[in-house]
Amino acid sequence: MKKIWILALAATALVACNQQSAKEVPLDSENAKFSYLLGQDVAASLRQMGDEIDVDAFTESFRTSLKGGESRISAADAEKVKKAFFEKKQQEQQAKMNASGEANKASGTAFLAANKQKDGISTTPSGLQYEVLRAAEGAKPVATDTVKVHYKGTLIDGTEFDSSYARGEPATFPLNRVIPGWTEGVQLMSVGSKYRLFVPSGLGYGERGAGPKIGPNAALIFEVELLEIVKK
Repeated sequence: MKKIWILALAATALVACNQQSAKEVPLDSENAKFSYLLGQDVAASLRQMGDEIDVDAFTESFRTSLKGGESRISAADAEKVKKAFFEKKQQEQQAKMNASGEANKASGTAFLAANKQKDGISTTPSGLQYEVLRAAEGAKPVATDTVKVHYKGTLIDGTEFDSSYARGEPATFPLNRVIPGWTEGVQLMSVGSKYRLFVPSGLGYGERGAGPKIGPNAALIFEVELLEIVKK
């Protein structure tokens, strides 16, 4: 994959080198078609970087290197430039995460404060909120049990980020190896019951978030059906 990426960048540079010609290239071979599609993929990736790529500098460097010419930037300076660039990007990304985290924390706190006042909502000492959607008289699990559940997870704005229903099969996992909100909340449930859990960020994924959809300090909502306590 790395080699394909390097070749794709090279193809981008070659296109830039030949940008004087707007003539369409005939797509009369498999290589031509593949190269065309590869160019589309690279362009889409580069567009995400916005103004970070200086096409003229990139093109000059590629042309010089391809001909075996000498770099205008020394090896020592090259390391400094790369390090400074990636440190800058890391700082920018951290700043975005911090801003997102503060916004998520504020909106989550406001949501949970309002939700707490609604009929049918119970709150535990940890701050976990829950609503009984379907009561049952079955056994209740303990933290060391493995459980089988169906569930759907959403952000407080309704964005769905995970669902065993969508996958078409329930999930099975040890109750003490999930987020604290789940460990606590599912222990309140009897087999056969269905709850809605409102999980503060501190009982969820905290400052780190999880994946592309769950940001830092995000409060979460889960609908959970406890199907079974799996026998050891």
